[in-house]
Amino acid sequence: MRRHAGLGLCSACWQKHPDRPFIAAENLAARLVDPVPWLGDFVDHLAVRHCASRACTMISTLGRLLDDEHPNHPQALLDRARRPGRSMGSLARALEGFFTQRGLALPTDQAQRLAAVRRRRRIDATPLPLRPQAQAFAESLLRARERALKAGTLPRTDSTIEAALAIVRDLARFLTATRNKQDWALTDVHDIEAFLATMPKARQRRLTVLRQYFRFVRSRKVVLVDPTRGVTAKGPSGFSGTTVAVDQQRQLFRRWTTGIDTHPHEALLGILALLHAASSSEVRLLHVNDLDPINHTIRLGKRPHPVPMDPASWSALQRCLAHRADQHTDNPHVIVTRITKTGRAPASTAYVSHILDPCGVSPRTLRSTRLADLVNTLDPKLVAAALGMDPEGVMIYLADHVDEQRLPQCPNT
Repeated sequence: MRRHAGLGLCSACWQKHPDRPFIAAENLAARLVDPVPWLGDFVDHLAVRHCASRACTMISTLGRLLDDEHPNHPQALLDRARRPGRSMGSLARALEGFFTQRGLALPTDQAQRLAAVRRRRRIDATPLPLRPQAQAFAESLLRARERALKAGTLPRTDSTIEAALAIVRDLARFLTATRNKQDWALTDVHDIEAFLATMPKARQRRLTVLRQYFRFVRSRKVVLVDPTRGVTAKGPSGFSGTTVAVDQQRQLFRRWTTGIDTHPHEALLGILALLHAASSSEVRLLHVNDLDPINHTIRLGKRPHPVPMDPASWSALQRCLAHRADQHTDNPHVIVTRITKTGRAPASTAYVSHILDPCGVSPRTLRSTRLADLVNTLDPKLVAAALGMDPEGVMIYLADHVDEQRLPQCPNT
């Protein structure tokens, strides 16, 4: 075992020494001909977010970038630090958070790049004879989104565009594999009906996208007749999803309030969805500044008023905050993961969607259960106003029958 010459430490202790990043930064500044003025602040930024070994590794990589022949402007340096592929690398994420927080550089387009890759993957999965029109349809969706951004209206999100391209891809696969058709012009109403019958629950959503797609290809003279004309959804317009029974709700409530091994993130998302009809997006984007510890209220999403917390919900929230404090992060969100603790971005949608996997229920099911109960018990307009929802979105949870057990018992006259 060899000891460090300067501090007299063994190799293992020297690797964990908290002064290693600062010593590495001093050596880097002495080696550079023109040291950048923000190097010391960046090392402080790394030291509080990463272990000594990881911080030193990033400082070494940064040194190679600063010592090459390219300019060391923050924006140019951030672009060169990015790695190709799905992840742009820990150094690029650290530089992006540091530069954008201090106004030295603009955020990267990593999210747009990943979305472009996902769109390309769906287009490439379309059979080759039908692929050009799918590509043109994707470009038209992107142009429509740009126009919506300029006009100030609601643009389509990346997930909406990707879902539409996935439906077009599935139809193209169905036509070539099952119906033996290699041209969009050969599509008829029977093909559409057969395709929609493969997934009856998604019939309405699929039909909406297919109508939009065939309007587009008909405008380009690819098809002469719209095969979706006259096809109806034939499904109930109201809520047709699953809900959680009362006995299972009690079991879940005991799990999230008295369970010792339950993860704090699971308890918080489950309690807020079951009792307050919170969506996974509202919980994912919940900030620490949205909490009012004096009045025990929180602000969820676009709800017009603060949401009062009951003792069980507030206790689950405090557990989540204690778990966040153990991670030693300055991420402003309540739910902080191992990946997001070094930055300021919220937890990923995939992470939040799988938080409740140990209990075997999804956040959407819990939220739908609470919404169905509120709408059928209270005035739907009041529910919509309290939750910040459109009245049309709330009315689908209204039942079309009356529960006789909830009616007052009138004496027979």
